[in-house]
Amino acid sequence: MTTSTDVFVEHRNLLFTVAYEMLGSAADAEDVLQETWLRWAEVDRDKVRDDRAYLVRITTRLALNRMRANARRRESYVGPWLPEPLLTTPDVAEDVELADSVSLAMLTVLETLGPTERAVFVLREVFDLTYDEIAVAVDKTPAAVRQVAHRARAHVEERRPRREPSPSEHERALQGFLTAVATGDVQGLMDVLAPDVVLVTDGGGVKKAALRPILGRDKVVRFLDAVTDGIDAVVDVVVVNGAPALRVVVDGELDTVASMVVEDGLVTGLYVVRNPAKLARLDAVVTLTR
Repeated sequence: MTTSTDVFVEHRNLLFTVAYEMLGSAADAEDVLQETWLRWAEVDRDKVRDDRAYLVRITTRLALNRMRANARRRESYVGPWLPEPLLTTPDVAEDVELADSVSLAMLTVLETLGPTERAVFVLREVFDLTYDEIAVAVDKTPAAVRQVAHRARAHVEERRPRREPSPSEHERALQGFLTAVATGDVQGLMDVLAPDVVLVTDGGGVKKAALRPILGRDKVVRFLDAVTDGIDAVVDVVVVNGAPALRVVVDGELDTVASMVVEDGLVTGLYVVRNPAKLARLDAVVTLTR
């Protein structure tokens, strides 16, 4: 007979993915998993019909509590708040739906949902739980969950990228952006950015970053030119949250991770994380799964 530890380990990557998609923070997700394990260890498994569903329910409720607490703390956060980026395994990119759901762009959109809406959206759209299963997890009726799911889906559809690029299209745009920035080619940078591009930077009040999103190609180019001028950096391409991104190392230390949204061959969104606390775990590959 499998032990409680065996069952938890079997589902750990799934539970981490659920918590991370709800919270946008690996640190918070790990805390939720620790609490989930403590509660799971006390459960009488003879009364549990579905281990996976039970564990997801515990994780969801704990993550909801954490989300509500975080909402109050983020009111005092300095500048825009971006999700914590993760180095992910290649198989995440191969699962198109999972890669889309954990992208920094999607996680940023999910930040605009309320805690319950986000939980319902994640559990339904990403993990394909039934309305009955979700209802138990969020303490609502199945009918109420259907209504919440409908609202959340409409909200996300209005704000998500219009079309997901192919891997080759994303790679071309990223390489064009990298080459233009590295060589100081302003026109090349203008050519790869969409006219209505948005740049969001998160320094957490620790590293220099724009305190508001920067809108429009001209303003973004001027900002990038100012912050990269005279900096001797080593830049490489890594897979972050299921998509290629730029990792910037300055003086031997990880300084920045930049992820981008690509539509119709042009960069429409740039998400730049510089907060050291959010980059602290970017030295290990994380396995996400559905």
